[in-house]
Formats: sequence, C-alpha cells, structure tokens
Amino acid sequence: MTHSERKTILITGASSGLGEGMAREFAAKGRQLALCARRTERLEQLKQELEREYPQCQVSIKALDVNDHDQVFAVFKAFKDEFGTIDRVVVNAGMGKGASLGTGYFYANVQTAQTNFVAALAQCEAALEMFREQNAGHLVTISSISALRGMPRAMTVYAATKAGLSALTEGIRADLIKSNSPIKVSCIMPGYIRSEINEKVKNTPFMIDNKTGCRLLVKAIEKEPVKAYVPSWPWAPIGFLMKRLPLKWVMKLG
Repeated sequence: MTHSERKTILITGASSGLGEGMAREFAAKGRQLALCARRTERLEQLKQELEREYPQCQVSIKALDVNDHDQVFAVFKAFKDEFGTIDRVVVNAGMGKGASLGTGYFYANVQTAQTNFVAALAQCEAALEMFREQNAGHLVTISSISALRGMPRAMTVYAATKAGLSALTEGIRADLIKSNSPIKVSCIMPGYIRSEINEKVKNTPFMIDNKTGCRLLVKAIEKEPVKAYVPSWPWAPIGFLMKRLPLKWVMKLG
C-alpha cells in the first residue's frame, strides 16, 4: 500500500499542539481522521472546523486518556469498527513535565515516564493488533531529537522516554522484518517545533512555528521512512554530531 492509499489516520493527543496540527494537514489532503485526546471540547471544535473547511473529510472523535490502557485498546477498536480499517496510527500523545532528579519532583517525572513510554507501548500494542489482523498498516511514533543523548534538568526524563520510544519502534520494525510483514513502521524525531508542550521555553535555537513544523511532519510521515529528523535541516547534521560529541559539548547545542 502506498501512502496515498492510506485513507484513514488515527492520531492520539489530537486536541492541541503537533497532534492538532497534523490532523489539519491530513484533512487538507482529504484523509479520514480518527482523533482522540482527553479534552473532548477541543476535539469537537477541531472536528467542526475541519468538516466545515473540508466537507469531503470524515472526522470521528473519541475521549482517550492514554494512561488508561484498557481504554486505549477499546477506543482503537471502536475506531476500526467505525471506519472498517485504520491505515495509519500516529502515536503522538505525550507530556513534558519534569525536573532534575532528586529535587522533589518525582511525581512529575513519573507522570512523563508513564505517559511517554508505557502509554505509548499500549498504543503500539493496540495499533499492531489491528494491523496484524488487517495484514497492513503504518505505525508512526513521534519521538524527539532529544532521544539521541541524555539531557539535563526538565529534559532528563523526557529525553529518556523518547530514547525508549525510539528503541521500541526499532524493535517492532525488527520483529516485523523477521516475519516478512507488510506493516510499515516509522520513527519521527522532531527538532524544536513550537507547541503547547514547550510554549514557555525561551531562547531555543532553530525553533520553528507549529504550522510549518506540522506540514513538514506530515510530509515526512507520508514518505514512510524508517526514521526522519524534522525538519531535516539543521537536525540531521546536528543529530549526527549529537551522537558523537562529548556530553558537555552536546549540552551547548540545546
């Protein structure tokens, strides 16, 4: 199946930020959308906007807290029952809470760890159950450039979860290669794209606006790569350096 034939796209964390932005981009391409998030009032507003602007676009919304793992499986199944098939799942829901370890913020760090990794595992499991049954599909995980190295302060746990998600994605791909499966798997690694998760972060180099970032994310996803840095400039060369430079130099890149 080529990317143009992937008509029905499920996006988690679709009520704001990158999820909302990607939904808008896919709607403009005439795709059918299965959108889920905790904040249903924002999803409802998004659905109305998209259906008004793109009358050919079918949009279904459902409430989902990805940390309720049973609900992840139930919501994904409900979307599949509704549309018949789900062609692509974008594992996007995440959070960026956190602080240096040992400074009294375990409650925030563990929330980020659970949401960005354990809940992502639940989403990958639910997606792959559908894809294995269909013998087709495209799993997309939204990781981060920060996955490439350990990061300081508020980024420490966030970067660790994204590194875990990248490794999980590659492991899934290895498993599918071994079984000659037609299911495609992509790990997308955004650089700094302005969204709600980082709106308070100041003086960040190479930050791009949400609309541009989401357009480039969707463009990368549509190519169904094994891995992609978004935008590729400057993050592909920076990524190359990040993996190789001493840690104290890497910290200066951020």
